[in-house]
Amino acid sequence: MSDQGERKPRGRTSVELFAGGGGLAMAVHNAGFRPLLVNEFAKRALETLTANGATPRDAEDTSMPKPGGGRPGRRAESWPLVPGDVRRIPSFEFLRDAEVDLLAGGPPCQPFSLGGVAKGDEDERNMFPEMFRAIREMRPKAVICENVRGLLRPSFKPYFEYIKREMSLPFVQREAGATWEDHDEVLKKLLKARSVDPSERYEVVHIPVNAADYGVPQIRHRVIIVAFRADLGVKWAKHEPVDEYSDAALIDSMHDGTYWKRHDDEPGIDLVRERVMATLPPASLVPDGKKPWRTLRDAIAGVDGNKPLPPVKVEDVRGKRVVDGVPDHMGWPGARVYTGHTPNELDRPAKTVKAGVHGVPGGESVMRLDDPTFDGTGYRYMTVRETARVMTFPDDWTLAGPRGEKMRQLGNAVPVQLGEVFARAVRAALDDAEGLA
Repeated sequence: MSDQGERKPRGRTSVELFAGGGGLAMAVHNAGFRPLLVNEFAKRALETLTANGATPRDAEDTSMPKPGGGRPGRRAESWPLVPGDVRRIPSFEFLRDAEVDLLAGGPPCQPFSLGGVAKGDEDERNMFPEMFRAIREMRPKAVICENVRGLLRPSFKPYFEYIKREMSLPFVQREAGATWEDHDEVLKKLLKARSVDPSERYEVVHIPVNAADYGVPQIRHRVIIVAFRADLGVKWAKHEPVDEYSDAALIDSMHDGTYWKRHDDEPGIDLVRERVMATLPPASLVPDGKKPWRTLRDAIAGVDGNKPLPPVKVEDVRGKRVVDGVPDHMGWPGARVYTGHTPNELDRPAKTVKAGVHGVPGGESVMRLDDPTFDGTGYRYMTVRETARVMTFPDDWTLAGPRGEKMRQLGNAVPVQLGEVFARAVRAALDDAEGLA
């Protein structure tokens, strides 16, 4: 056991593909992995990464990068950043000698067409094949992918199961001209026979999650895919994260007053409490022992060391003014709700942050305020900083671009806290398997 420790004096390393605005990359970094390479294509997301300290690197450079560091205010300091289309990175094989611990990323899922998949056709923008190429060429010990919950729809299930089998056997490449169904039959037979060398096979699981159950102040249903190289003998079930927060616990905390006590210095909170309690379900007869879901009010007031955000006034909204010099905490006019849709409620987790601009249909980014007379409507748009809070991005993370682009980056991101919970679990599972725990 001590010999293993001597063979691995360095910290664990990672590679991040499809990094976007940095949510999952930040989470992995916070969990103790140091990035050897980070890749992103979108212009504004690249500006965000470089604004936070990432160092651009040529895609043709095959020298071994030094693991990126980081310090408060420059969390991405020295992350080796390869800008551009991942398909233009010639090879990841130069990273094989680094014994990459974790490959992470959220391959874009928007191009999937249920009709096309049903016909055996696949959109060329599907980036899962690039994830599999990276696995083949660098042979990471573990993989984390995050994607939308829609991958679990019954109509999509056959293709999703194929994706998992491809990740299980990434070295078994599809023959030219073969459909995904043809390749899937090959993979099924090989997995059933268990004839593939464990060093070229991955054990793959998927976990449906709601980010609110992991302490994120937002309802966000996603699926996390985790894979470990089979020759490592990782016992994932021993380390898989348990959801520690619940809606029932939030309701109980409102009944017993602990929720309201956290906010008792906010103007008008007594009237708000009366209104909310009038529509609240009964308290649990038997508490579930979990922590309360965090709410939008909690996020704005500050949790995990964050300071309260200053209140946004009507003149801030009408004048698009930055409030008290807080970056990205700027009022935005024009908020309204739509028939058949509901706004964000302060005393519930925020609605899912989506990758749209400030006025996407359905009331997203619109919040109902305690003051029903605010700006004549009682509603306003969430600021970018408030949105970053419900994505659990730190306040010192700089977002690049105009408001719409910042909101798009946040909507496409992985909540940092959710990603960190799973990255820490992956690290613990690897440490356990390698005798480093």
